[in-house]
Amino acid sequence: MADVYWVGVFVGLGVGVGVLFAGLLGALRWGLIGAAVLGAAVGLGLGFLLGDIEDAIAGAVGGVLGSVGALQLVSGTLRRGGTRAATAALTAVMAVALAVLAFVPLLGFVEAVLVPALGARMRRSEPTRYAGLRTLARD
Repeated sequence: MADVYWVGVFVGLGVGVGVLFAGLLGALRWGLIGAAVLGAAVGLGLGFLLGDIEDAIAGAVGGVLGSVGALQLVSGTLRRGGTRAATAALTAVMAVALAVLAFVPLLGFVEAVLVPALGARMRRSEPTRYAGLRTLARD
């Protein structure tokens, strides 16, 4: 059972690292690819440094899932007028919170499912165009 716990921890740490890189690189044209690659590399490195091969693979998968899920939030925030620095700072705070929550048993696995699911949900519910005050002008 201890192996399952540590795999979940490394998945959650990978999700946190992926979210961090999505916040830092989300404003760039190659942000999705860069965040996914860096998230996987750092998750893999953490797994090899602190655990074994299963933990390294779990960290890499978590890094990819975290970056892909959070990039929708970051790109939507920047499109709607958020500044790069504030978006990166708030995303970094969220990444640290996700990494800390990964130490709760089995919550790392939940993070790996929820972050991409929330990103997909945000993509579906995103309006295509902001109507602004034109909606009030109709009478």
